[in-house]
Amino acid sequence: MCDILNTINCPQDLKELPRERLQDLAAEIREFLIQSVSQTGGHLAPNLGIVELTLALHRVYDSPRDKIVWDVGHQCYVHKLITGRRDRFGTLRQTGGISGFPKRDESEHDSFGAGHGSTSISAALGMAVARDRQGGSNRVIAVIGDGAMTGGLAMEGLNQAGHIGTDLTVVLNDNGMSISPNVGGVARSLHRLRYDRGYRRAKEHLKGLVTQYDPLGVGSTVLEVLGRVKDGARHLVLPGTLFEAFGLDYIGPVDGHDIEELLRTFELVHDLPGPILVHVHTEKGKGYRPAESNAERFHGVQPFDVETGETVPPSGPGRPYTEIFAEALIELAAEDERIVAITAAMGPGTGLMGFAEAYPDRFFDVGMAEQHAVTFAAGLAAAGLRPVVAIYSTFLQRAYDEVIHDVCLQGLPVTFCLDRAGIVGADGPTHHGVYDLSYMRHFPELVLMAPSDDLEMRDMLMTALRHDGPAAIRYPRSASPGVPIDRPMQVLPIGSARVAREGRDCTLLSIGGLLQEALGAAEILEKQEIQAEVIDARFAKPLDLNTIRESVLKTGVLVTVEENALQGGFGSGVLEMLESAHVSKLVAHRLGLPDIFVEHGDTASLRRRFGLDAASIADVALAHLPGRL
Repeated sequence: MCDILNTINCPQDLKELPRERLQDLAAEIREFLIQSVSQTGGHLAPNLGIVELTLALHRVYDSPRDKIVWDVGHQCYVHKLITGRRDRFGTLRQTGGISGFPKRDESEHDSFGAGHGSTSISAALGMAVARDRQGGSNRVIAVIGDGAMTGGLAMEGLNQAGHIGTDLTVVLNDNGMSISPNVGGVARSLHRLRYDRGYRRAKEHLKGLVTQYDPLGVGSTVLEVLGRVKDGARHLVLPGTLFEAFGLDYIGPVDGHDIEELLRTFELVHDLPGPILVHVHTEKGKGYRPAESNAERFHGVQPFDVETGETVPPSGPGRPYTEIFAEALIELAAEDERIVAITAAMGPGTGLMGFAEAYPDRFFDVGMAEQHAVTFAAGLAAAGLRPVVAIYSTFLQRAYDEVIHDVCLQGLPVTFCLDRAGIVGADGPTHHGVYDLSYMRHFPELVLMAPSDDLEMRDMLMTALRHDGPAAIRYPRSASPGVPIDRPMQVLPIGSARVAREGRDCTLLSIGGLLQEALGAAEILEKQEIQAEVIDARFAKPLDLNTIRESVLKTGVLVTVEENALQGGFGSGVLEMLESAHVSKLVAHRLGLPDIFVEHGDTASLRRRFGLDAASIADVALAHLPGRL
């Protein structure tokens, strides 16, 4: 099955493999990936599309001396297979296993960590400049694609690379996709480049004319004229060439599944000076029919059946919060034509494809451009619309300044729906949404909410859209508790908590999806004749001083529970509020995530590790009761 792959333990083994066997190796790798990812879950389609490209890079270049920088990082599986991690691939994204992204502390071949998009060119340029200053001669290659070229950071890196002019190779893995199909002017330009062979023929012909006449001593005037003709032909055949305008030499498009063409291209580029962009055309999901026909669905998948392509549904009594949000948004949009939805290349992941189908002229996918998404939403709001920005919590970090400066400072009614808040599991530290409570809690004018069940998810969306100012709702990747939706949506009083369970001995104050764990802890404590009061905070900002103060004055013991960094988080806000209210006779303990980057693993295990499961919460409460300290 994997006779060749089993002999590849490092890039040197790949270099020693007979050239004619590389295509067979590519086929083995695809089969290996399909079988392995079907068991662990992961990013399948991006990696199926980059097999030949990865083999060619490692065949021509000398990793780890030569630095290969992977953008986004989720297309690094083939790279990991041929750099000594094949035997551990069954642990991919599992607790204690290898990461689904490049990690500098995992392998010397992972030259730069990634998980978010558009970073590779800037990072690779930094490495190239450091090499030059240190007198090195190694090559630096940035591999960017899967939509990352639509991000502003990539453009900034290209601009500086062209200005500096140092030796740097940028490989554009152009599969026409990010997670969803690429959007915007850059994508349209690449599409024309990919299919316009006329430009390539005209450029090579005119380049030949310049070379032909130069030895005859025709002089700089004719060469200048011919150069202008070449430049003019380029614009006649293809209006504007983005990369050459930035100052990079452009080579391509190259067939990303023709191993010989790739090898010849990189062997040529290897010794060329200056910044060069190699445009490689690949097919996302290549080699697995279900992924070829639906690359979006197989971009990142849970474990699935190889024969049918059907995935294992998420566990939990209810539906994913994403689905509940999506349905509620469509309902509200039917009543209010001002409502529009925005995503940054995450339409399927944020649940917005149903909205896009129902209201195509009110749906905007801005590409992998979170900063633009937020300020675009601010402009929409300033002109009278009600924009909803649906985005993963971890990706909103990229637009921190825009949320403050463009939305909150002006008090604009933009609703941020932060999917994948809290621990997300297998994708690990680059994707855990565990900082939003901390970094959004201090934004003036912002209302910050977190639902604990199906009804609250719907109510909070209505509350946000009826609020005349900025609002954010954070909700987890996991399934809801499955509370029946047996009434219409309603507007919640801003800053109102609710008592989910009455008690007299201690107060368990939870925010968001951990309410079920807090209620479970109360049941455990009840068996020891301890009556815990459980409060569903609902709002992280503003907090409900009256409800919380009344409870803690009654019980004298407070345990706050949040799936967020403890530093500056929900619990900190509660204690600050109580201090300001001069509530002093209180034993308090905050439960949350410590000052570390949380590794990948299954969510339940990670919650147990950090004391966020019902049993751990009960133990902490018990330890802080009077007479137990």
